[in-house]
Amino acid sequence: MKLPIHAVITGITVVLASCSSPSIEHTGNGKDTTGGAPVETKAPNSDYKPAFAGQTRIAGVHTTTPYEGTILSDGLEGPWGITALPDGRLLITEKKGDLRIATVSGQLSAPITGIPAVNPAGQGGLLGIRVDPDFSTNRMVYWVFSDPLPEGNLTAVAKGKLSADEKTIEGATVIYRATPAYKGTLHYGGRIVFDKNGNILISTGERSDLETRPQAQQLNSALGKVLRITKEGKPVDGNPFAGQADKRPEIYSYGHRNVQGLAFNPETGDLWETEFGPRGGDEVNRIEPGKNYGWPTITYGIEYAGPKVGEGIQQKAGLEQPVYYWDPVISPSGITFYSGNGIAEWKNNLFISSLSGMHIDRLVIKDNKVVGEERLLATEDQRFRDIAEGKDGILYAITDNGRLYSIHKK
Repeated sequence: MKLPIHAVITGITVVLASCSSPSIEHTGNGKDTTGGAPVETKAPNSDYKPAFAGQTRIAGVHTTTPYEGTILSDGLEGPWGITALPDGRLLITEKKGDLRIATVSGQLSAPITGIPAVNPAGQGGLLGIRVDPDFSTNRMVYWVFSDPLPEGNLTAVAKGKLSADEKTIEGATVIYRATPAYKGTLHYGGRIVFDKNGNILISTGERSDLETRPQAQQLNSALGKVLRITKEGKPVDGNPFAGQADKRPEIYSYGHRNVQGLAFNPETGDLWETEFGPRGGDEVNRIEPGKNYGWPTITYGIEYAGPKVGEGIQQKAGLEQPVYYWDPVISPSGITFYSGNGIAEWKNNLFISSLSGMHIDRLVIKDNKVVGEERLLATEDQRFRDIAEGKDGILYAITDNGRLYSIHKK
């Protein structure tokens, strides 16, 4: 049943819970105990078979708690990253190179100055954003961007202090560059998260082209990797390849195509990621240090033009299988786990902002396996770029065309 859109003071609310849907029993963590049809109904791009049951097209689930999505603002310009400030407001990057602050009612600040120049062409720009775990005392902000250098573009990490009047970033400094640079404008990765020890994990892409693609497998390159560095941009002691010849000590995992989602599972502490496949083969992975996640040797996708990627294999000894994959793609960008108390059945579920899929994907995870999937806000016709949980336990999502949504209990 298609449900109406209701105007509210803070924006437009889309009622998403349908009383006419079949009742699905839920346990406390939202596990579907009856099993519905998979949410994906389109034919896959290939005849590739999953490595194990439940690796794709898992049973659909349905949230029984009434909830709604509210458009708080449509005044952003190409937002790319979102994170919560300690006081509950939201810090948002815009791809063109601006940083904004938004209140949870949707009021936007003027662009914050002091951000170094970015190359916004293609998939580049001002990308992922996080505040220091000690922001309340040091006001430090960390961001990822496409750095325009004479020899080409690359994924870089910078930090700076948000001024007391919140109008500028003071002392902006680039702390890490994911070399080598390349004269292309695709597959920068670009997400950033802090671990429990205050170290930084960032994602990079392999820059897309056939020329650079093999570097995802090369341990002397920072392309196609998840990297772990300190706040000063140095490799973290204890990284899996530290002290090994011709292997970069900042590498945490490798064999990635273009990682635009990074998040820690609040229940287990494990790092999870989402990455884009080509035609098919979008992936969800649980990241373990030193592991090889396969691209481009194995994949559940095919080339955009139709041929197989490489040898056209999906499994190989020593290469990790995705926990879950999609074919056709949904283009998974930013992700977050839900740890709030507003909707109990969402607890510890993974929420994925979907670009080409134009929805928020909800994955129910049990024992590191996906056991249910649901699509939220699918009638909004929006390319969802990133999603974050606010300090109030509400989910906040941004879209490529400038919207800021809240997703909350009705």
